[in-house]
Amino acid sequence: MALPMLPGNSFNKTLGKEKFHKSQHFDYSNGVPLMVGAKKPGIGGELILGQKTWPQNSLFPKGEGRDAPSWVAFDKQVLCFDAYFQEAVTQSREETNRIRKCKIYFYLEDDTIQVVEPELKNSGIPQGTLIRRHRIPLPAPSDEQFYNLHHFNINQEVVFYSRTFTITDCDTFTRNFLRKMGVRINPPAAAPEDPYTKLRQELEDSMKPLRPYERQDTLKQFLDHDRDVLRFYCYWDDTQSMFGDPRELILHYFLADDTVEIRELVYPNSGRDAAPKFLNRSKLPKQAPSPKRQPGEITDRTVLNVFGPMGLGGRYILDNLKTGAVQEEFYKDCDLTIGGFINVWGRKVMICDCDNFTKEYYRSKYGIEDFTPVQYKAPPPAKAAKQMPPYTGFGSEEDSLCSCQGLLPKPPQKDFKKLMEKDRHGLESNVLRFVGKMLTDNTIDKDRTFIISFYLSDDTITVFEPTQRNSGVIGGKFLERSRVKKPGQELFKSEMSEYYKAQDLYVGAKIIISNQPFQLVDADDYAFNYMEQHAEEFPRANIGTILSKLRSISEDKQKEIKRFLAQSDPGNTGLIPYESFRSLLADTGCQLSEHEIMMLGRTYSVREQPELNVGFMLAVAQDHLRKKHFESFSDMLRAFTHEDRDRTGHISTKEARIICKAFRLPLADDLLRALLQKFENESGNMDYNAFLSGINWRENPSLPLLPDETLKFDVDWNGEAVRPAVITVNYSLLLDDVFGSVGNSNFS
Repeated sequence: MALPMLPGNSFNKTLGKEKFHKSQHFDYSNGVPLMVGAKKPGIGGELILGQKTWPQNSLFPKGEGRDAPSWVAFDKQVLCFDAYFQEAVTQSREETNRIRKCKIYFYLEDDTIQVVEPELKNSGIPQGTLIRRHRIPLPAPSDEQFYNLHHFNINQEVVFYSRTFTITDCDTFTRNFLRKMGVRINPPAAAPEDPYTKLRQELEDSMKPLRPYERQDTLKQFLDHDRDVLRFYCYWDDTQSMFGDPRELILHYFLADDTVEIRELVYPNSGRDAAPKFLNRSKLPKQAPSPKRQPGEITDRTVLNVFGPMGLGGRYILDNLKTGAVQEEFYKDCDLTIGGFINVWGRKVMICDCDNFTKEYYRSKYGIEDFTPVQYKAPPPAKAAKQMPPYTGFGSEEDSLCSCQGLLPKPPQKDFKKLMEKDRHGLESNVLRFVGKMLTDNTIDKDRTFIISFYLSDDTITVFEPTQRNSGVIGGKFLERSRVKKPGQELFKSEMSEYYKAQDLYVGAKIIISNQPFQLVDADDYAFNYMEQHAEEFPRANIGTILSKLRSISEDKQKEIKRFLAQSDPGNTGLIPYESFRSLLADTGCQLSEHEIMMLGRTYSVREQPELNVGFMLAVAQDHLRKKHFESFSDMLRAFTHEDRDRTGHISTKEARIICKAFRLPLADDLLRALLQKFENESGNMDYNAFLSGINWRENPSLPLLPDETLKFDVDWNGEAVRPAVITVNYSLLLDDVFGSVGNSNFS
């Protein structure tokens, strides 16, 4: 029994509905306002009774078999069909209809269609894209549906917007795709010929000669030699003409088309206007200036005879032998040689030289090897030496010299490359330090010690005097950093003064600084090492040069050396003290400086690294820990015990070092490594109880250290280890290098 139509007994159709908008019933079509309300849905997008919706997608593709959507599965896949349509022509006398061929593209991803007509030359018809890409509806009355894949086949007609297209063929991809889709493909059909196009083709064919012109292939030469240019340096002697003078020219020969271009070298202040070109790019005839020719006299083809009337309907016989043709010779690359002359429109130009590319071209193609240039002008006179005024005494000599070299004074330029190479880089100071003594008769000044530093970056020198107790002399800076002139030079002169270089400073050298003579008695280890590494710059540190001096001594000196070595080494060990070795070389007159003797001692010395005192190392470690307020010894003991699984009191040195780093033990890495090695046994494990007891400054304090001793130890342990002083010298190795094994056996 149906419910009565009473309030509360009927269903509310709007229950749960959210859209209540009303569709727009007016729209524009081709710029004309139309009422399209019959196709629009009702309120809220609901269909009106009897209304049908247009499908959003066609029957194909459905996406069956793959989860990917059609716009992914069929991306960039297009079906191409060849078609034509017939168009009526009512305003032409030559044709009544026209056959227009086009291409139909069907895009599988969204069923859109595009129609394109290939452009024909001089057709006078707007061609190209006839129908832009979009979904095309079917003709009425099925205009609510769209074209899909099943509507296309060969030898079938389709209607796009009341224009009928006949499909004649398709490409290979389209044929295979339709066959896989189960479509039975019809045989291809031929498109009918357009009568007007056929007529125009006949007219064009009638205008072509039955015997074509002789083809001259210049494309290969252009492709092989494009941008390949030969450059020659030429000379033209124009002194015979009035106000003439020699001219320098540059000839460019273009291998792509055998043309020549000539440019003139115009120097500044030569009195001539700089013209763009001396000769424009063109072929250069050999016989120039040539006589004037009538129009048509020089042609590529020659006519042997003429039959019939002149003009239309006449017959021509071409002469393949070109009898009577006017031949004009032009310069080729084989005609251009160094020392030869060419005729440039009546001007005799001599080729004097060429560039490297031109030389290589003639060497590879013609086998020419002689490219001796022709000297066409006298060498320029030597420049007169510029006499500089003497130094005025104001400012530096370089600054005064720059003020004389131009109207606008410029500051002197420093050697920036040397500054960047020899400036301080990390631990590489590039500073040579020497110990100097004053050469004076004053008793007090004789004992004064100076540190003379030479900076390799700018050849400057600084002198500093360390403070000595109870000497009566206040130490400090003796000389500011500056360059020092060598003695014996005139102050006011035109030439630049000579300054001390790095090669002038060595142990035993005498230098004069501020009218005070100094003698260099020693140097630091960095200076010795730097001179040894750069022995080619410092001859007094070159061990090869020093040994060559020793080889040049006389036989009497050799006997004297033999006698001295026998007295100094009675046990025949091959070793003598350094002081004896030094006195031997200094007294025998070998012309060796103190620096060279020290280099021999450093090279052939027997050095022994001194054993470090464990107690002293522990005292230094406790001093560091006390200053840093480190007291976590009990925590470190628990960590060591935790790592000691067997409770032997020993763990590996690597694990002990990791624990020390974990507790941030404030000790230098090399000092910590040395301490761990001191408490290490033969198996590679260290006694951590003894190690902690030694560095515990609370329970086991060591004797206090003097500040100088702590500083010395820090210097020794930072960076590379300090090499011990030279004590003994292995003279047997020295004799082997100087006199050979035979000489060494004679000495022994």
